[in-house]
Formats: sequence, structure tokens, C-alpha cells
Amino acid sequence: MAKFPLLHSAVSIMTPLLLAATGGLFTELSGMLNIALEGMMLWGAFSSIVFTHYTGSLFLGVLLALLTTMLLAAIMGSATLYLRSNIFITGLATNLLASGLTVVLSYRMFGNKGVVVFKGIKELPYLKIPPLQSIPILGDLLIGHHLFVYLSWFLLLVALFLLYHTPFGLRLRSIGDNEEVLLSLGHQPNLYRMVAFLIAGAFCAFGGATLSLSLGAFVPNMTSGKGWIALVVIFLGQRRPLGLLLAAFVFGLADAFSNYAQGAFNIPAEFILAIPYVFTLLVMIGLSAFNSRRRGS
Repeated sequence: MAKFPLLHSAVSIMTPLLLAATGGLFTELSGMLNIALEGMMLWGAFSSIVFTHYTGSLFLGVLLALLTTMLLAAIMGSATLYLRSNIFITGLATNLLASGLTVVLSYRMFGNKGVVVFKGIKELPYLKIPPLQSIPILGDLLIGHHLFVYLSWFLLLVALFLLYHTPFGLRLRSIGDNEEVLLSLGHQPNLYRMVAFLIAGAFCAFGGATLSLSLGAFVPNMTSGKGWIALVVIFLGQRRPLGLLLAAFVFGLADAFSNYAQGAFNIPAEFILAIPYVFTLLVMIGLSAFNSRRRGS
């Protein structure tokens, strides 16, 4: 049992945010603000649990969700990069498509427009090492979490390596800074941007799968703005992988506190549930003010 349940919950809650933000970092560094993280996460949540239900395999379910979410990202990327559509319009369209399509498919497949519970889905594996779990704070932060928590940390390290220790990462980051340099070397910026969209789709699929598979159910619009918060995490984390980890944990802690406050304080539930979103708004305002002052100095 966790000695500091608030910290333990924060680590679990931050996982989908960290995954989506890590994927969004690739498109952001390529000079593309990807506002479709929300929709891709939602599709990842729906497709992962549906495919897991029908295949009976967690691995195949997540793999198929990964591929279909990357297909969704490829469609958005193609419309943006090659058909010259406005990225904000295609991003909003992707979010609306995912929101509507998941409800329609849920009704057609399971006869339910609301919560669909999958009782046959196996529980996600957890890492349990009792001696380490008894260590104050450190045990709550590192031990006793499900598979996707550790996957998010591993993928963050992979992203760190790709972005800062490979030619691909150097070229991708140069697009956002100075696209002409890459063109002068004979490379195609849009090709790298498309790869960034596909990577973002893959990470969002993992983020969505974290939500539905840990719950064992699909809830319409279950992402509840987490894709938008992931965008804030990118900028709060100064567009760096390790910064994302800290920023995601801060938001996870705010969300965990709101869950704790529902039982601890005599405050209307509507106000308590709004805490993570109010916190996000305050962070956005503070970040904007900080950047404005820095540019003015």
C-alpha cells in the first residue's frame, strides 16, 4: 500500500499526458503545432480496448491501435503538408472526427452510446516489489505502477536519444529553426514533418490505451481535454524531453489533488473537478506573460 497515495496517483495520472506530450514534441520541434493530440488519444483509447477485446491479446490490441492511430495521423499530415490545408482546421477536424466516430462505432458494435465495460479484458500487469515499495516517497514514485507507466519513461528516453543523438533528430529540429538549411542540403522538410506526425500518432495511441485499458472500459470523450493539456506540458517543459517529465508530473499532481479533495473538503464537486483545468489556464497565462516579458527585455 502506498505511503503517499497522492504521489503514487500523480505518477499514474501523468502517464497519458507524458506520452501525448512526447509525441507532440516531435511535431512541435518540426515547426508544426499539433492540436490533434486530443483526437488521436481518444481514437487510441477506443481502438486499443476494442482490438484487445476482439483479439484477446493485449499486445495485438495495442499494436492495431498503434497502426490505426498512425493512419489517422498520416491522413492529417497529408492534408496539412501536401494538400496545403490549414493545420489548425485539420487538427480540429481530427478531434471532431475522433469524438464522433468513436461514439458511432461504439453504438454500432455494442449498442451503447455511453460507457462500454469490457469484462473479459485482463488487468494490466503491475510492478510489485514489496521491499522497494516500503521506501518512503521513492517507492511511491517508482514502484507499484502498471505497464504503461514504465513504457512512458522508456519511450521518453527513446525520444531523447532520437532528438539529440541522431542525424534524424538534428534535421527535424533544424526544420523548426531554419527550414532553408535543410533544403540546401537536399533534404525534404515535409518528409521529416510527416514522420513527426506518425510518431505523434504512435505516442498518442499509447496514451489513449493507458486510459481505457487501465480502466477496462471505454467512456465517450474519456480524454477530457488531456490532449490539450499535453500541449501545455510541451511548452511548460521548455520543449525538452526531461522538461516534459517534470511538467507532466506537476499536472498529474494537480489532478491527483482534485481527486483527493473530493473526499477531504466540503467543497462543491463541480469546483473540485475543475481544479486541473483552472490550473492549466493559470499556467498558460503565466507562461504567456513570462514569454512576453522575456521578449520585451
